Amino acid sequence: MTSSPGKKSALTWAVHLSVLFLVALWVFPTLGLFVSSFRTADQISTSGWWSSLGTQRRQVPPIRLSGQEEQRDGAYVISGNLFGGQGVTVSAWGTSSREPEAFEPGAVAELGDGVTLTVDDSGNFELKGPSSFGEGRLPRVFATATTPPEFTIDNYRNVLSGAGTGQSVGRAFLNTLTVAIPATVIPILIAAFAAYALAWMRFPGRALLIAAIVGLLVVPLQLALIPLLQFHNAIGVGKGYLGIWLAHTGFGLPLAIYLLRNYMVGLPRDIIENARVDGATDFQIFVKIILPLSFPALASFAIFQFLWTWNDLLVALVFLGTGNDQLVLTGTLVNLMGSRGGDWEILATSAFISIAVPLLVFFAMQRYLVRGLLAGSVK
Repeated sequence: MTSSPGKKSALTWAVHLSVLFLVALWVFPTLGLFVSSFRTADQISTSGWWSSLGTQRRQVPPIRLSGQEEQRDGAYVISGNLFGGQGVTVSAWGTSSREPEAFEPGAVAELGDGVTLTVDDSGNFELKGPSSFGEGRLPRVFATATTPPEFTIDNYRNVLSGAGTGQSVGRAFLNTLTVAIPATVIPILIAAFAAYALAWMRFPGRALLIAAIVGLLVVPLQLALIPLLQFHNAIGVGKGYLGIWLAHTGFGLPLAIYLLRNYMVGLPRDIIENARVDGATDFQIFVKIILPLSFPALASFAIFQFLWTWNDLLVALVFLGTGNDQLVLTGTLVNLMGSRGGDWEILATSAFISIAVPLLVFFAMQRYLVRGLLAGSVK
């Protein structure tokens, strides 16, 4: 495909538009989840997250009138504000669910038996009647109101402390960090040594080991769960943090060794041979030369492994447990969805807390991701 100088080809425009579409497909749901985590349950149930960024017009839930009765000019009057003076502007109101917008602000509604009701645009109401209202139920008001943007951090307080939810996401957050950080560091340390040996050291059976590692990449995780748990019980590890660290290490090592070995093979041979001529040992070459040069590959695998362990549920349930003090974030979210499926503000806040750390890790190390994945693929 040819194009004139200074003009982009149709293929280039197609690529740019595709990337823009994929970015929007990922960013907008994340932004919506973030905004929803600061909204109240009423706001989430009555309007979309995008409407909360500006003044919104919505029909508020019916409000039962209440207030202190007093006498004025021979009539009994109850007055007050429908919204407690929150700065809400009423655009229409009514006294029946069939006609929730029957009256304009300031209009007088006849409720029968000489009882009248007036609601102005600020939500101030005045209920007037010829006789005392006594202990009877006062009428409800249906209002369509224009409300300014309103956000709250109470959702985060409730979720992190467990108040009102019975599930402390704060505790689950610490459990997930306790699992994810060692389960990311341990495989990297072991795989780095193994990858160097397979890339630059000569020993019998090296090719068979590389073939076995490639074969382990396609072994289903679920196939090894129960045998591995039985092995843990047999050696006395059982369920606990040590068990889940070892499990994640075993499941992550094939990919780690394969990725790091491909990267290290592509490093300049002259640097390593010169170091050997100068008398450096394999350990010194590994620590002072290979590891610094392999940082993109190490960071690339660290991203994958951390995201995998952070978002894991199956391995955590099998090797850690299901108690409230053992659950990780994914397990806590499942419980919240089962017991509090209608509390969207709780679910949105919990979900955003669960993705906040992976987002920070990815954006902090994403520049190394492509370099680490493509290393060794092009000679």
